[in-house]
Amino acid sequence: MVLGLRENAAQFALLVAVNALVGGMVGQQQTVLPLLAEAEFGLTGYTFIFTYVAAFGITKAIANYFAGTFSDRYGRKPVLMIGWLFAIPVPLMLIAAPNWWWVVAANVLLGINQGLTWSTTVVMKIDLVGPTRRGLAMGLNEAAGYGAVAVSSLLAGYLAEHHGLRPAPFLLGLAYAALALVLTGLFIRETRDYAHLEAIGHTPRADGRHDHLHAELTNRQIARHTSLTEPALASASHAGLVNNLNFGLSWGLFPLLFATADLTVAQIGLLFALYPGVWGAGQLITGGLSDRIGRKHLITAGMALQAAALALIAISDGFPGWALGTVLLGIGTAMVYPTLLAVIGDVAHPIWRGRAVGIYRVWRDLGYAVGAILGGIVADLMGLHAAVWAAAIISAAAALLVATRMYETHPPRPHAIDCRETVSIRPDTMSWSSRLPSYRVWRR
Repeated sequence: MVLGLRENAAQFALLVAVNALVGGMVGQQQTVLPLLAEAEFGLTGYTFIFTYVAAFGITKAIANYFAGTFSDRYGRKPVLMIGWLFAIPVPLMLIAAPNWWWVVAANVLLGINQGLTWSTTVVMKIDLVGPTRRGLAMGLNEAAGYGAVAVSSLLAGYLAEHHGLRPAPFLLGLAYAALALVLTGLFIRETRDYAHLEAIGHTPRADGRHDHLHAELTNRQIARHTSLTEPALASASHAGLVNNLNFGLSWGLFPLLFATADLTVAQIGLLFALYPGVWGAGQLITGGLSDRIGRKHLITAGMALQAAALALIAISDGFPGWALGTVLLGIGTAMVYPTLLAVIGDVAHPIWRGRAVGIYRVWRDLGYAVGAILGGIVADLMGLHAAVWAAAIISAAAALLVATRMYETHPPRPHAIDCRETVSIRPDTMSWSSRLPSYRVWRR
């Protein structure tokens, strides 16, 4: 058993493919549902329309917590399989929905699916690659997921324009869920033992900053450090919330804002796809870049760029300005998204990394609900452009928080860890402070 991206390329590639299917489940509905709300259900209040985004965000946040806890306790693969089982009813409910509450209920199930599957694929990739290529691994993971969001948004917009809002766009989701269950059940392997291997060679920071973050922390201590007390973990959690606040607001609001300029459904789909498309592709660069130049400044600059992009979208009223704004928003998000996950991997001990990722993603994905509710209320009271301005101001504040509180977490390049034997670990019977004679660890 060997840690490393190249050494585990086949499993890593399978997990990238599975995470693309996770993103596709979201993309199938993002362009279509706001239009469906107005065209078929006669909804006009922005706050009411955004209920499905809020329901998705809250349930995904809760599912993230359980994904992290259960993956540390029971293993990664069972959590991944259960997450995909929750996906099967989603497209069927959207196709058959007789009223808006069916759509909300479908997004509750989608939130559970996304929380369990996306969190678990993140943890599994971190398990496989070890400490040296964490940023690159997260860039590839998030690029696959959000690239699939963009492609599926385009496909759904095309299908909706040529075949109607239902059922054609949602057949994509049904195909994604079926394929993911086959891949996960037959080809994905358990990765928890890789985290245990990394724990054997875990080396504390030379500056002693993480000495209080030992392997025996309780769930409550992990939650407190990740949410409030540990500067890097807490700053990452708060920046993640604001990042997804922007995404949640855009999910519910951008199609309605773009529709005010009498654009076609296909044009709206293109504009909406630009944001996750640039975001997804950009992470192929920014994830690895954070391994070379560090995390903090990339996150600070990315949040500031998101603020500027939202301001541009707010002052624009046509396709050119909105297109440039969504591209810049995608670049800013690409700078932030994989880097925040890499920060969690840098700081969290391998033994409780899954739980730390889960807590971080609770905060981050609550941003969907906060963005949807905030965007809906401000849009109802002051208009669509004002809601975008509000998100721009909050993003600028997040950039300032990271700049002043987060420290650089990217460690010096450690020795690679190699285990030349097949190992079998029983976490319930071992103490991490004890010596494990079944391991041989080489440092190269």
